Amino acid sequence: MNSPAPFSRAAPPDPGALNDLILLIPVYNDWESLQLLLPEIDRALAGTPVRVRVLVVDDGSTQAPPSPWPSAGLRAISRVERLALRRNLGHQRAIAIGLCHVWEHCPCDAVLIMDGDGEDAPADVPRLMEKFRVEGGGSVVFAERTRRSETLSFRVCYQLYRAAHLALTGIHVKVGNFSLVPRAILGRLVIVSDLWNHYAAAVFKARLPHSGIATHRAVRLRGQSRMNFVALVVHGLSAVSVFSDLAGVRLLIGSGVVLLGALGALALTLGVRLLTGGDIGMWTAVGSGILLVLLLQVGAFALLACFITLGARNNSAFIPQRDYRNFVDAAAVLYDTDEHT
Repeated sequence: MNSPAPFSRAAPPDPGALNDLILLIPVYNDWESLQLLLPEIDRALAGTPVRVRVLVVDDGSTQAPPSPWPSAGLRAISRVERLALRRNLGHQRAIAIGLCHVWEHCPCDAVLIMDGDGEDAPADVPRLMEKFRVEGGGSVVFAERTRRSETLSFRVCYQLYRAAHLALTGIHVKVGNFSLVPRAILGRLVIVSDLWNHYAAAVFKARLPHSGIATHRAVRLRGQSRMNFVALVVHGLSAVSVFSDLAGVRLLIGSGVVLLGALGALALTLGVRLLTGGDIGMWTAVGSGILLVLLLQVGAFALLACFITLGARNNSAFIPQRDYRNFVDAAAVLYDTDEHT
């Protein structure tokens, strides 16, 4: 792959300046939705004195993008570039590769990450930019979802996932990929190994400064989502895996508390039986024994998980900035113009 020469990666003199913005959009075969989305983004940014470029990370699509790219009417967006990956890696890893590519090859003041299906509302892009300016470019600005547009069954499962995530990590799930990353923080993010598994969780795990604005989930522009139930479960587990050490310790503590409670209840039952002269009963004894064995096994598995996770810290880690090039096929310009308002 012929890559452009790296440029100076120093942060801009004014961290709060937002004159040059890159939109990072991962896509897998969803070119039709992207064609509808870009004009909406262009209209939302009309009149803003910002140079806007789009980097489409093609996550191993089996369908080629339209050629030539339909760009009629675009004014705020001055360039659309496609970064093709060698194989399909999934949403999160496509974002990680795109961020590393921007850091290495695309000078800008900030990167805005959003989905290409329209569920991240283009009208919220200027609001993220305004929050960026108010905070002086000092933090990652997330779009915090206050209302979702999915089916009732999906929302119920999502609430269960949020409860499990909170119990395992102590962190409330309120954000997704839709966010604005200042260039000064991008340089710190691309060396975080957890970025390869889950972008938002990596920001929280690395304790990078972040804030948010309240948004509503929009409706998909065209077609059906390719995220089935299994893919959603994998996505949720990827977020929890970033905090595997914390989750393992919480599981260990929780199983210990349950084990002590079960032992206390068993001791109280046996004590009452002995003091009153009652018969313990075969089924009571067998059931208590099985319960204790199961609780001991849960505790042993939690302890083992903690040791495995902590021991993995000594292994060689995947560093996105160092290793992402192995997955990049080629970069190509889909649309480019000098016209900019």
